[in-house]
Amino acid sequence: MHATENHSAYGPVYRNPERGDIFDGSSSATPEAHIDVTTYLNRIDYDGPLTPDADTLRALQVAHLYTVPFENLSIYLDEPIVLDVEALFEKVVTRRRGGFCYELNGLFATLLQALGFRVDMFSARVRGSDKEYGPAFDHLTLLVSLSERWLVDVGFGDSFLEPLRLDVREVQPQGERCYRILDDKAELVLESKGREGEWTPQYRFGTTAYHLADFAEMCRYHQSSPESHFTENTVCTMAAPGGRVTISGTRLITTTSGERIERELSDKPYYSNTLREQFNIVIDKG
Repeated sequence: MHATENHSAYGPVYRNPERGDIFDGSSSATPEAHIDVTTYLNRIDYDGPLTPDADTLRALQVAHLYTVPFENLSIYLDEPIVLDVEALFEKVVTRRRGGFCYELNGLFATLLQALGFRVDMFSARVRGSDKEYGPAFDHLTLLVSLSERWLVDVGFGDSFLEPLRLDVREVQPQGERCYRILDDKAELVLESKGREGEWTPQYRFGTTAYHLADFAEMCRYHQSSPESHFTENTVCTMAAPGGRVTISGTRLITTTSGERIERELSDKPYYSNTLREQFNIVIDKG
């Protein structure tokens, strides 16, 4: 694996490219990546400032989470998921689909880099329902280094809406939830809690910076192994102002201001119509 240990206060893997509508990057993380920045920004309905600072970073993450769903539909449509930036752009931006962590955070890292941000990709291990953590490269999360270091993630599903300060150990409230990042030996642990309830770990991660290609083996595992939770059930979920909308299996779940409503999607046409209406996803396969 190609990896560089991040010892500095910033530790960038990428170099800041010149800004342009077309980004032709050849960094260690996204070799020969080609993305149309303007089209990507249109995809996430973003027309705000593009200065590479904390306010722009925050606005971009929120815009992404409000417009690009976390979903694993490709697994059930027999669509191979390949960690190639051009292929990811075609799927997420051109075809207006979503994806899971490797796709969404991998592509978002390329956009941020094109806009002049300094970005690292970190390997994270997700805490499962059995309270055990997954293997290395179980999840891809991002570090963006400005005057402060920020944890950035548009590929975890139901988690923090705005970037978190990586080096702050105090509670970081966001709406109805609070988050904190704790030190645990050589790793950091992201935890969350609701207004009431206990702190729950979401994932743990180190600060070694990796290339997108380093996640390829676990990407193949999650789309093919019967041991992966992604092969157990379909999911499509997206943040919305004040809540979230989710399709889990054949259930439509909407949450607004803490109120949860579930509805059964009784047949394939109803399921397909709901995907289109709620997520603007059109599935042609029967």
